[in-house]
Amino acid sequence: MLGKHYLLNLYECSHSLLNDEKFLRGIIELAAVQSGATIIKTHSKSFYPQGVTAFCLLSESHISIHTWPEKGEAAADVFTCGDCEPKIGCEFIVENLQAKRHTLQYIER
Repeated sequence: MLGKHYLLNLYECSHSLLNDEKFLRGIIELAAVQSGATIIKTHSKSFYPQGVTAFCLLSESHISIHTWPEKGEAAADVFTCGDCEPKIGCEFIVENLQAKRHTLQYIER
């Protein structure tokens, strides 16, 4: 096995949180720490009139999130190798984006 890859779709999230670039950067960095990963660099981009894409490069792979505030939706990708627990990071993201619904798909790589 190369790693654990989770695909997370979030629904009915807080619109203001989904459009807050600084908050989203912090959330994916904290999700990385919660998962036991090592952060190399985080980068993000805010879009007009709304939406954010953020990416956290990890020694163990990456975490990314893309948001659609107008729909209250987000998609996150959490992929790690080694002894990390990326599912814990996914749970952290769901809780902090106040998602009322979500789906989580696991892929063993």
